[in-house]
Amino acid sequence: MIDSISTLSLMFSGLVGSSPISPLVAAFFLFRHRLRSPRSILHHRVLLASCSRFHLGSSGSLSQSGFLTKHRRGNCLSPTGVRSQSQGMAGNSELVPTIVVYVTVPNKDTGRNLAKSIINAKLAACVNQVPGIESTYWWQGKVEIDSEELLIIKTRQSLLEALIEHVKANHPYEVPEVIALPIVGGNPAYLKWLEESTQTL
Repeated sequence: MIDSISTLSLMFSGLVGSSPISPLVAAFFLFRHRLRSPRSILHHRVLLASCSRFHLGSSGSLSQSGFLTKHRRGNCLSPTGVRSQSQGMAGNSELVPTIVVYVTVPNKDTGRNLAKSIINAKLAACVNQVPGIESTYWWQGKVEIDSEELLIIKTRQSLLEALIEHVKANHPYEVPEVIALPIVGGNPAYLKWLEESTQTL
């Protein structure tokens, strides 16, 4: 195998020049021609391990840039072939900004009535009611512990102010909790449904 690499290295010297990494090019061509002798398998694995450091440039030379930028070779995949999360979310760019809003309520009936009024006003597409919440908090200089339920509200970002005012007007607490978090991505069909199920401001 070593002799074959050396021979091919000389044969391809006209293509890749006198670079000290020319033997790697020769090994690559041997691999492509499937020379599968027992001794060659180890060299193939070494070659594959090296592919994460080099790629073939436009001139046919090897350079350090993350392996072959346009092709898969063995188990090595070019970084340009991997979709990042930011690229994956690019397809949702036409959707309006959406949020999740947390609101705590003292009991099931209060939560159900508030959730229904929010949906009827089209201030949200969906409200989940989660029972069994225990809240520990400061109130008027004392630590309080209460059983509560949590409303998880999905809506448009543009409806947040209207939603806050609606909760304040229909909530028994003096200072109701209303906390909004951005939705950074998700099922496009669900996000589209969320958009269509809420009013436009």
